[in-house]
Amino acid sequence: MNKFEIFVDSTSDMFTELRRQYDIDYVAMNIVVKGEEKKASLDWDLYSPQEFYGWMREGIKITTTLVPLETFINKWTEVLEKGEDVLYISCSSALSGSVNVGRNAKDMLLEKYPDRKIEIIDPLNSCKGQALMAIKASNLRKEGKELSEIVEIIEKEKLCYNQFCTVATLDYLKRAGRIKAGKAFFGNIFGVKPIIISDAKGNNYAWKKAKGRRQSLLDLVEYTKENIVDPENQTVFVVHADCIEDAEFLKEHIVNEIHPKEVVIDYLGPIIGSTTGPGTVATFFFGKEVTIVGEA
Repeated sequence: MNKFEIFVDSTSDMFTELRRQYDIDYVAMNIVVKGEEKKASLDWDLYSPQEFYGWMREGIKITTTLVPLETFINKWTEVLEKGEDVLYISCSSALSGSVNVGRNAKDMLLEKYPDRKIEIIDPLNSCKGQALMAIKASNLRKEGKELSEIVEIIEKEKLCYNQFCTVATLDYLKRAGRIKAGKAFFGNIFGVKPIIISDAKGNNYAWKKAKGRRQSLLDLVEYTKENIVDPENQTVFVVHADCIEDAEFLKEHIVNEIHPKEVVIDYLGPIIGSTTGPGTVATFFFGKEVTIVGEA
């Protein structure tokens, strides 16, 4: 069995300890703040989450870039030179073009290293959904599964990684072009909060509405309960964009009502956070297959 390394990117929100725990690396995207390009670091070593979301609350516009081609080339060359292969689980192709940059890098590198393998999975998901797939791949690697077998398993299961999310406002998603929603969602009806899923084509889809913030959080719990599979053996990730009280509220209700093996609270990282805005909170877990396709 040939060794291989697992890569995600900045949208995975696999922060330092999680990557270390599962022996996973990442290729970084960039953010642009006040005209200055900064690495979208998953170690929060260049700016803190509070500083990052503070910029957004101050009205500072933050834009994002794809993973640069040279980042792929440099990172993957190190692996291939060791005689090892590569597995890259990207951000959803519906949300980012980084997967296509990765495919270009693959074609270039395999010309130089024809005996090596570079496998790329478009997960049709992002954030902790992407991370959960990488964790699954890491666990299968530890069990001794071959790279091709792991790719087959993840591809077969990838629509079973569920996302339920609510945001303080749809303005950021709308501005970034990262949301599919009917016109009613863009009317900013007073007090109405969207419930957003990752649909079967990998889009963020404003699926349902809730009346008020508290109800939107309770709805996240209910949809998680309805869709999770085998909860006692599942880790549920609760992510938040600098709204820890809401994340803790979610965790408490999930623990009391669903009883999963584990609930982990974490920050929403700089790439996804810049497109959803402060106040975003979401759950991610393995569950029923997603079949909904959003319609604008």
